[in-house]
Amino acid sequence: MLIQILLFLLKTAFSLLIAAALLRAWMNWLRVSMTGQPGRFVMALTDWLVKPLRRALPASLGKARVDWGSVIAAALLALGHALLSWLLISVVVGVSGMETSFGLGVLMTLPVFALKLLLWVALQTLFMMVLGYAILSWVQPGSAVYVLLARLTEPLLAPIRRVVPAIGGVDLSALVLLVVLQICQMALT
Repeated sequence: MLIQILLFLLKTAFSLLIAAALLRAWMNWLRVSMTGQPGRFVMALTDWLVKPLRRALPASLGKARVDWGSVIAAALLALGHALLSWLLISVVVGVSGMETSFGLGVLMTLPVFALKLLLWVALQTLFMMVLGYAILSWVQPGSAVYVLLARLTEPLLAPIRRVVPAIGGVDLSALVLLVVLQICQMALT
């Protein structure tokens, strides 16, 4: 039971950091101002890793539209989570008397585990943004949070709007995207 609690806390902490790094990359891609919220929050959570990575990246990558420092930070955090989870499980298995080894199988499995976590966090973050956008579109469409969420989700919703027409004046694109994101998460697990 203790191992499950520790793994849950580890996944929660790393998921928050990965989501912040991915959101930072997405906001930079869309040229959303980082001076307001959630920009200041994600910068505060990720500066310790993103800034050194940006300095280490070649100058040509620094001029690209993609915020490679944030993307690489998210990938490194996912890999760190995979490694720490494996170490935690190894300690518990080792205490119980079984042997564990760090071989080629583990080296091949950790990046796959990290990639799955990275995709899961990206899908979960998108799900929460689209859900927030959909709710605010009904209850508070003029708010600053709604405008920000609309800007963050519009690149994903616009292609769906071209295919799925509004029914009775109701835009169903957010509902369609939520269903697709849920299906992707189910396929991932």
